Amino acid sequence: MSRHVQVTFDAHDPRALSAFWREVLDYVHPAPPGVDLPEGADPFAAWDEFLERAGVPEDQRTSSSAVEDPEGRGPRLFFQRVPEGKTAKNRVHLDVRSAPGLQGEERMAALEAECERLVALGATRVRRFEPEPPLSAGFIVMTDPEGNEFCLD
Repeated sequence: MSRHVQVTFDAHDPRALSAFWREVLDYVHPAPPGVDLPEGADPFAAWDEFLERAGVPEDQRTSSSAVEDPEGRGPRLFFQRVPEGKTAKNRVHLDVRSAPGLQGEERMAALEAECERLVALGATRVRRFEPEPPLSAGFIVMTDPEGNEFCLD
């Protein structure tokens, strides 16, 4: 039997970080249980209303957030508020496959274009690694708005 994977991020602002990753991956915020979220509706407002009805204290309503692949192929990303900050390099990171099937300069140009888009969303560019065939096709290391490393691959 196969397993489903959820990747969990510790965060200072789970909602903001989930919104960033939603845009990076073209994911969606899931609706609260039993709630039909119409197209274009604000998922955060729906969660606020749901959590208020459930009696969750206001200061706890933004303590977590999640995004999901609308096609159900990729892993669910879960974001949970923690008090401590990030102190070291991630031992696990995401590779965002932004140039599948491309090689050489065409690949690196596609990665650069995606890098620019993500920087506009709040990511930080760290370093570009040039192609070194046959072992590496080249990639760009970045960090999300809270400093978590990921690669454009």
